[in-house]
Amino acid sequence: MSQSAELPMNFGGIDESQYSDIDTAKILILPVSYEGTVSYGTGTGAGAMAIIDASRNMELYEEETDAEVYKLGIHTLPEFTPRENPESMMDDLYGYSKELLELDRFICMLGGEHSVSAPIIRAHNEKFNDLSVLQIDAHADLRDDYDGTPHSHASIMARVVKDLRIPSVQVGIRSISGDEARSLKRDGLPTTIYWARDIVGRTDWIDEAIDQLTENVYLTIDIDGLDPSIVPTTGTPEPGGLGWYETLTLIRKLAEKKRVVGMDLVEYSYNEHYDSPAFLCSKLVYKSLAYVFRNITPKVS
Repeated sequence: MSQSAELPMNFGGIDESQYSDIDTAKILILPVSYEGTVSYGTGTGAGAMAIIDASRNMELYEEETDAEVYKLGIHTLPEFTPRENPESMMDDLYGYSKELLELDRFICMLGGEHSVSAPIIRAHNEKFNDLSVLQIDAHADLRDDYDGTPHSHASIMARVVKDLRIPSVQVGIRSISGDEARSLKRDGLPTTIYWARDIVGRTDWIDEAIDQLTENVYLTIDIDGLDPSIVPTTGTPEPGGLGWYETLTLIRKLAEKKRVVGMDLVEYSYNEHYDSPAFLCSKLVYKSLAYVFRNITPKVS
């Protein structure tokens, strides 16, 4: 048995209690196991715990920031399990998120399908003034409802920009419906789309995109925003997505120019025969945290 297999089942496999206890942790990892409205590939319900499992194999030194961000304290909360219907799921998750935010910790949610981001963003919007959202995604997710519910994974950004009127920047989009396209042209939605076809392989658009966000930003990463050549295990693997390094550049510059107040990573679909994408997800989360907290994490050298 490998050494990593003996580590605690928490994000990073942190076995030092002073860095994983909830009383001292600055960062809370919230695993949400839910795929109640999936419409194509399955497996997102097991995605959060698979990412946590994979994270136990990461090096906890982050070389770009020369830091060990886990020493700020990262506590992994109990798995948030499905409720009886989408409405109950969203209501309970919203209430729980409100309680967590009262602790004044940084919440990083792991999904689960993308619908679960909406109640968490709503809770952040009530805590932080002048909030905006940066969405990395293949899909605009602007449908008013899908498969009979407004709480669908295909409707999360409708809840954000239509219901809450939170200004947003959507990056990597390459698949929308006709109704969504008409809504974008007709309804004056407070969002700007950076289409994948215009930005993939480039970074000269990043500063412009970030400058359209407010000071406080919630980052939501649907992993299908990345190209399926590196993350094939996702609900709807649209071709032509972002690469690893341009994604990192976007998040790094976001953290440098804005205050990231919360984040999530969703839509990883667990596959027992192919686990490298789970490791990619865990690494992306850890590097994002390193960027967000780069100014307060002690340097190694």
